[in-house]
Amino acid sequence: MTALLTSQITLWIVVVALSLVCLALTRQLGVLHERIAPMGALGLNRRLAGGSQAPVLSVQTLTGATITVGASGGASESSKCQLIFFLSPTCPVCKRLLPVLRSIQQRELAWLSIVLASDGGEIASHRTFVQQHDLEEFPYVLSETLGVSYGISRLPFAVLLDEQGIVTALGLVNSREQLESLFEAKRLNKPTIQDFLLEK
Repeated sequence: MTALLTSQITLWIVVVALSLVCLALTRQLGVLHERIAPMGALGLNRRLAGGSQAPVLSVQTLTGATITVGASGGASESSKCQLIFFLSPTCPVCKRLLPVLRSIQQRELAWLSIVLASDGGEIASHRTFVQQHDLEEFPYVLSETLGVSYGISRLPFAVLLDEQGIVTALGLVNSREQLESLFEAKRLNKPTIQDFLLEK
């Protein structure tokens, strides 16, 4: 009888100890979740800020067409936002994000126009890059002035503009999550997800 009573007491002590350990682990998971909250596009830009008017530039694409960056370009684009994605043919991260851009283009075609922009190198290398990665569906702009006007210092960088050319979100994008965080930042009316998280 004494052995049975001892084993029951020991069992309850173990159960209580395990409950306390589980409670402590649950608390630590919550703390860890806060520390590794989803990281959106990094807003590293000293020239543009959320809510500011983007520079309006008329630029020529590789195909010879002239488009307006920073404002709606013509009647067919008048109701669309503009995503300007700054990239380089030599940037491996940029290449990884190209399928994501194609997916976004197909999914958000009704309200979004995507412009690819680069600032240097030979035109022939950019044309080869466009062909190799099937980018013919995007306007591809080669303009150093555009990169300087928008304050782009690192790649890949994306700027999301509303229909009036106002910067709604921007940042350095190294992953699908960071690129798509621009749309979430627009929905939250914040320039970056970091700004939203800092307010919490």
